[in-house]
Amino acid sequence: YIEKGGAYNDITPIRSTVVLNAPFTGDGTTLVVVTDVAHGGSTGDFVTFSGATGTYASTFNAEFQITVTGADAYTITTGSAIAAGTYGGSTVTAAYQINVGPATSIPLTGWGAGVWGAGVWGTGGSSNAVIRLWNQVNYGEDLVFGPRGGGLYYWDATSGVNARGVLLRNLGGTATITIASPAVVTSTILYNEGAAISFSTTGALPTGITAGTTYFVYNATGLTFNLLDAAGAVVTTSGTQSGTQTITPTDVPLMQNYFTVSDSSRFIITFGVNDYGSVVQDPMLIRWSSQDDPYNWTPDATNQAGSIRLSHGSEIISAIQTRQEIVVFTDSAVYSLQYLGPPTVWQTQLLGDNISIISPNAVALASGVIYWMGVDKFYAYDGRVQTLNCDVRRYVFSNFNQSQSAQVFAGTNEGFNEVWWFYCSANSTMADRYVVYNYFEKIWYYGTMNRSAWLDSGLRDYPLAATYSYNLVNQEQGLNDNESGTSVALAANISSSEFDIQDGHNFGFVWRVLPDLTFENSSNSPTSQAPTATMTLYGLSNSGSGVTSSAGAPVAASATYVITEEFTGQIYTRMRGRQLIFKIESNQINTTWQIGAPRIDIRPDGRR
Repeated sequence: YIEKGGAYNDITPIRSTVVLNAPFTGDGTTLVVVTDVAHGGSTGDFVTFSGATGTYASTFNAEFQITVTGADAYTITTGSAIAAGTYGGSTVTAAYQINVGPATSIPLTGWGAGVWGAGVWGTGGSSNAVIRLWNQVNYGEDLVFGPRGGGLYYWDATSGVNARGVLLRNLGGTATITIASPAVVTSTILYNEGAAISFSTTGALPTGITAGTTYFVYNATGLTFNLLDAAGAVVTTSGTQSGTQTITPTDVPLMQNYFTVSDSSRFIITFGVNDYGSVVQDPMLIRWSSQDDPYNWTPDATNQAGSIRLSHGSEIISAIQTRQEIVVFTDSAVYSLQYLGPPTVWQTQLLGDNISIISPNAVALASGVIYWMGVDKFYAYDGRVQTLNCDVRRYVFSNFNQSQSAQVFAGTNEGFNEVWWFYCSANSTMADRYVVYNYFEKIWYYGTMNRSAWLDSGLRDYPLAATYSYNLVNQEQGLNDNESGTSVALAANISSSEFDIQDGHNFGFVWRVLPDLTFENSSNSPTSQAPTATMTLYGLSNSGSGVTSSAGAPVAASATYVITEEFTGQIYTRMRGRQLIFKIESNQINTTWQIGAPRIDIRPDGRR
């Protein structure tokens, strides 16, 4: 989607558009069969119909999600029952959006897994359907986006927010060809010297040019140029053909695993991409377009397009742009990619080896430092690669669904000096847990929350997150959980690790707690109840023995509810333990609190 002025505009690319004749068959229910020979769809895909006439035309001229029943038919569900019969008329246009990808990673083994004939007879093969991960980056005011393993799509801002994205290789424009020796091509798109193009129509091509054959731009002047063939010979044409031809930039990548746009030099850089003239994906190959030219990917002495292949690792996982370099992650190493200018253009340098990254989206940049999650630890790069000291490492990775590791994603919350990682717990197929590193205080904390994407505030007032309820929510806004549109109290809590007195050889006796707590910005509306939090002390007889005693009491604002430092002055309690845990929590609507430095009056109480 493109968001503008609070409205969200669907720019999902269209994979095909066909005209159908009376495709809708009703049976008296809301389930309608749509007939389209070799539709190429999959269950969950979206299609938009237009041009339907006659009965139920207004019902059918809309967007639907399909359920595939066969190669030539699928079903849709309408908002009202459709009487038995066939409907739509002879000019129904069906615009199919690109096929949906898997919602989760599904490792498969045995019969039916993998391609036909894979594996030993009686055992079968294996496959791993990986969740579809999208990447997007601005190219000036335009947008380049695409799924991992798929092509590059381009959204042109000048076309407006209602225009859909289009495969970059299909944006070659059109041209007229002047029959001459050499042939003269006049294009609607500016092509630089050396660009590889082909013509996709056959009806009006002059003699000397063949549809689908790769030619190279030569002697370019503005929108006009000549052509060279693969042997370097100037192309001449003859005949009387005329008309407009469709151009395809042939060296635009067919598939990629990741991409970015260099800020100042405006190169589109792709990672894990097919090589020039090949349809086979090379997971360790980096290719970049000519500078400030998204259509030209063919290296030439007159441009800066090029490629380089990395050697450490088996595939490129991700990349992130920093102030002076692009940091590239393979599955076992970290590289620096820096712009040098012609003739080398981009050069790599190995920063670290035997280093992992858990997923393409597990890396974030905060305050000039890159942070990422590995397969079993956390890393940072501030000019040197280092392992982060993580106090909750065991907690995170001991309850982690490795089969859904591709879902891990990172985000920043600059307002609180935090880097967040969301991940799937051991028995979950959705990102339901998070771990946070506060890089200012150098501390870790964790919790549970279902999120599928995260974007820091940037130009917005609050970080933006996506939920599994198909909502976008503003994080850090308000005092309550408003994900569903109805305010619900946030069940907030934080607890300390276990602590003791002196060397831990004595029991401690706690007789008083002096809270340091403020409820500033809370509200007692609509319940007229003063905001309240509960402090609890848990005592343990020995490490690992479990809680053997506890004591707690509410800490409330003053009865008249003046938002000041007028909170409970002291709490008297009687409890003992060799080790203690301190916890504060609340579960009350419109309540916010901030804890300072509470004091606990504790004295030694013997060794028993």
